[in-house]
Amino acid sequence: MKYMLLTYLDEQQWLALSEAQQKDEIARCQPHVQRLAASGKILGGAPLYPTSTAATIRVHDGKRLLTDGPFAETREQLGGYTLIDARDRDEAIEIAAGFLGDGSMATIEVRPIVELGPDLSVQPATAGVTGDKA
Repeated sequence: MKYMLLTYLDEQQWLALSEAQQKDEIARCQPHVQRLAASGKILGGAPLYPTSTAATIRVHDGKRLLTDGPFAETREQLGGYTLIDARDRDEAIEIAAGFLGDGSMATIEVRPIVELGPDLSVQPATAGVTGDKA
């Protein structure tokens, strides 16, 4: 089953770090990423540019509405994503936890991916999506 790991952090706190400190934070995850890559569990991922580069788009009454920046004003912002292949929710949580350490700046949300069939129908979820071992 595929899961999306959404990494949130306080963007201002991140941007206040020096370039060397940011590189150290990223490097701390490299052994975990290498293990995941070797096992075929990591399918993709990347950090995101700051929210100042974002655009939010809506359509209302047939008109496109564009807002610079993110829609939500929150303390933490989406800072990156990782797509993984995990046996079940428990394994996905274990993989996500491997990116975090004591004092980590990040919070990771673990979400199962809805897989669509060739006809765009939703495919049945595999066991363990909600933590069940069914």
